[in-house]
Amino acid sequence: MIRLSGRLRSALIIGGQGIRARKTRTLLSIVSLFLGVLAVVVVQAGAEAANQAALADIELQVGKDGTRMMYVSPEKAGAMTAALETLKGRSDAVGVIGTSVTIGEPGVNPVNPGGAPFDQQAGGPDYYYGGGPGAEMICDERGCKPVDKAEQGEQTPNGQAIELRLSALTGDVLPFRPYRMKSGQWLDFTNVPSLSPGIVVNLEAAKGFARYQVPAEMRIYGASTNATPRIIGVVDDGLPMPTAYTRVDELLNWVPASSLNMMGGVETLLAPDAYAVEQTLRARLVGLGVPADQLRAEPVNARKAIEEQLRLVRLVFLGIAGLVLLIGVAGILNVGLATVGERVEEFALRRAVGTPRTLLAGIVLAETLLTGLFTAAAAIGVASLALKFVGSILSGRTPIPLDMEFPWQAGVAGIVAGLVAGLLGGLIPAIRAARIPIATVMRA
Repeated sequence: MIRLSGRLRSALIIGGQGIRARKTRTLLSIVSLFLGVLAVVVVQAGAEAANQAALADIELQVGKDGTRMMYVSPEKAGAMTAALETLKGRSDAVGVIGTSVTIGEPGVNPVNPGGAPFDQQAGGPDYYYGGGPGAEMICDERGCKPVDKAEQGEQTPNGQAIELRLSALTGDVLPFRPYRMKSGQWLDFTNVPSLSPGIVVNLEAAKGFARYQVPAEMRIYGASTNATPRIIGVVDDGLPMPTAYTRVDELLNWVPASSLNMMGGVETLLAPDAYAVEQTLRARLVGLGVPADQLRAEPVNARKAIEEQLRLVRLVFLGIAGLVLLIGVAGILNVGLATVGERVEEFALRRAVGTPRTLLAGIVLAETLLTGLFTAAAAIGVASLALKFVGSILSGRTPIPLDMEFPWQAGVAGIVAGLVAGLLGGLIPAIRAARIPIATVMRA
């Protein structure tokens, strides 16, 4: 083992001396290999950025990896009330109920019927009566079709009102779904519930409120009286439709408990270790007659799904980068063969004084491996600077997080690519150097 370490050290020292003695050829080798290694680094960095972007979107809309989700159906009387009471004030679990609300003038058509995005060209009354996502439907034995209110004489005038989806929370949902605050503040669950519901709107809803001047009057489905909301913040939740978030206890100040069953159930988000609250919730619901097989907590495993989707794309681009890398390997191979041809007498003389063939091969491989490492360092540095430069220009304009730190996976991929290229490019020259006969020095 000591002899091997000594030979390795000797090979590295002599290889480094060879690089310093032939700077021009080393530079040519680095240039020929640079684009290939850079392509591998860029592909790996791009794959990690796309992976983070896709994972961030899923975390916003579904939940972080490991979060367990349970749905409480409103079919059984008292089930939703029991779920909300169990989850109230918990930090390891949160319940979400949803309803549709309209903020603005009463008795008018909203500017976005059905809570549609504001930039959809199909918005407005024609969109509503023509069966868009927000149209009311009538169903019979022949199927379902949108209600034509114009024919029924129920058409209401257009006005300054915005329809949006309201998600009411029993506690802080940010540990489960990391919404990004854009302005203002998030909901505070430590204070006494207010009669004026505080709401946090998403970017699409904020766009609507900035575009239209609407009065602060909120009509809640199932409530007999309109509430006066307070917009306290804006978040990026990744949803394309206008959405707002509020506290359940502030919503219940206006909606009677008898109307909860019309809100579509309770979506429950549980921490990975929140087994105690899960068992309590399950016991209460089973006691109310909810079948136990309907109360399953399914874990979120977004990363696995994303990796399966991106694996094929990554392999295709890595294959293209590999072809570019092979061109660089061919370049470093040519330079290595030319270098060995010039150093035939030197290697023969070393053999004559007792240098082992393995050490001669190690000297050549050390030069190409060091060249590969230098190339990898240059490629990683250029890619890192390019990421910072492009991120500073395009930050916030693309769904990919360009302001992220340079991924270490890309650096590792660059180093591995440089070493593999150095090994492949130096293997044949190393074998040729090891086979140089001692007699060559006598002929010289």
